[in-house]
Amino acid sequence: MPQVPQTFDALAVRAWCGLALDALGRAREEIDAINVYPVADGDTGTNLYLTLESAATAVEAVFAGHEAGGGGDPGRPTLADAVRAMAHGALIGARGNSGTILAQLLRGMAQVLAGDDAPAHADGTGLGLALRHAADSARQAVAHPVEGTVLTVASAAADAAGSADGDCGAVARAAYEGARTALAETPDRLDVLRQAGVVDAGGRGLVTVLAALVESLTGETPRGLAARGPGPHTRTGAVHTVAAPCADDDAVPQPGGPAFEVIYLLEAEDAAVARLRERLDALGDSLVVVGGDGLWNVHVHVDDAGAAVEAGVEAGRPYRIRITHFGTGDAHAPGAGRTPAERVQRAVVAVVPGEGLAGLYAQAGATAVLARPGEPPASGELVHAVRRAHAREVVLLPNDAELRHTAAAAAEQVRAEGVRVALIPTRSAVQGIAALAVHEPERRFDEDVVAMTSAAGATRYAEVTVAERQSWTMAGICQAGDVLGLVDGDVAVIGQDLTETALAVLDRMLAAGGELVTLVVGDGAPQSVAERLEARVREGYLAVDTVVHHGGRQGSVLLIGVE
Repeated sequence: MPQVPQTFDALAVRAWCGLALDALGRAREEIDAINVYPVADGDTGTNLYLTLESAATAVEAVFAGHEAGGGGDPGRPTLADAVRAMAHGALIGARGNSGTILAQLLRGMAQVLAGDDAPAHADGTGLGLALRHAADSARQAVAHPVEGTVLTVASAAADAAGSADGDCGAVARAAYEGARTALAETPDRLDVLRQAGVVDAGGRGLVTVLAALVESLTGETPRGLAARGPGPHTRTGAVHTVAAPCADDDAVPQPGGPAFEVIYLLEAEDAAVARLRERLDALGDSLVVVGGDGLWNVHVHVDDAGAAVEAGVEAGRPYRIRITHFGTGDAHAPGAGRTPAERVQRAVVAVVPGEGLAGLYAQAGATAVLARPGEPPASGELVHAVRRAHAREVVLLPNDAELRHTAAAAAEQVRAEGVRVALIPTRSAVQGIAALAVHEPERRFDEDVVAMTSAAGATRYAEVTVAERQSWTMAGICQAGDVLGLVDGDVAVIGQDLTETALAVLDRMLAAGGELVTLVVGDGAPQSVAERLEARVREGYLAVDTVVHHGGRQGSVLLIGVE
């Protein structure tokens, strides 16, 4: 038998993260397939895996830093170092409802194991206390806790751990067995699970994570947790499904649930987050807010995605915003629990530069990936967004010339997974708006892509921004603080006044004709700039319409599109 730690220390944390990540990787598809609550969008296993992957990466980074001589004891971080890294990594990488709750569970453990008086390693009693605090803090993070979910499973694990005697291995085994028993009973507590004939997917994932904890502390894999079970299980052996679906149609989720999932990281003070909870709770459901010490992860299901993001802007600084549209007739349709893995036919995934545009795109039915200034999304984030769209066909709008290769790499990866992907090389969010305006999911895929590509190509784009440093441009030398007007990616106007520069850019674009002007105004623009531009169009360009959108904290002060 391999040597295993007798106490819970930094090495045990590292081993736990690695084993849990491997186990979730094996069980991911199975967990996705039984995901029916709170939304049957078939991604709980994937979200748990991605959340744990972020936690494991953070722990490995701490070990690498100490091995390079960055810590007091080269090669060996403390337990506090490791659990803090694990919790922080999970927080910033949390995906979906289940991943957000897992992040809070890990944070709750870290608050006990990395406190001011925390020992260098935890014994069985300390581990039990950590599991208790984890379950309690996760329940507190959910606006309206529901029994029969991962919260129930976590509480049962903590109860069992608290009653156990012995070392960390014994406590971990007790927690696993308690969680496993509670998981088997989840269909008795939640009608939607009973109707679908499954156990709770988030709870199933937590049981997998606790099994990895047992293995990390004992070297033994707990019984009853094969990656793929031998078939439907009764309560006594439950790891993923119950014996048989029921026929009570009253238990089936009814239509009319929120249309969007909104997730973002938020830098904010505690008082502002308390107000944010109240506002988001009034906007939607499945609200989970986790974190602390100025950094939070916010998850909510709403119909008004823009309002959810704006609430975050009022509370502090939201970033890494992800807005996912639940496919019509998919997540909230009657009988959705019976076929959680069913894909919608077609979806649009778009990269957008500001919170306001993210809400606009989401309201139009697209899955929006926010790209903040200096924080362009990686191909992996785009791959995840395409997977979250859960469609057989996907139209991908990078909305930035510099993201074209990143988007192409993401498209190739998901094509290998059997998804048909068309990449439209949009170079600006206003081109994406034009493409989305002609999108018709009912027509043939090729025809839809051609129409969207044509609309984007027929839209000239410009942006008005402020120079950060002196540089050479197509229009001459600019100094830091100059206002730059870029047309189709090249600097065409250099000015001192933002509104006057914007007017000059607009005139230059409309000189070649146009039927519709789209203005996307950022937070840094004067309040009067949109009114001045609209007045210029009305007075000087007959038969040209103007549409104004608020972009929020986007990279450019103003975006202009002319169709």
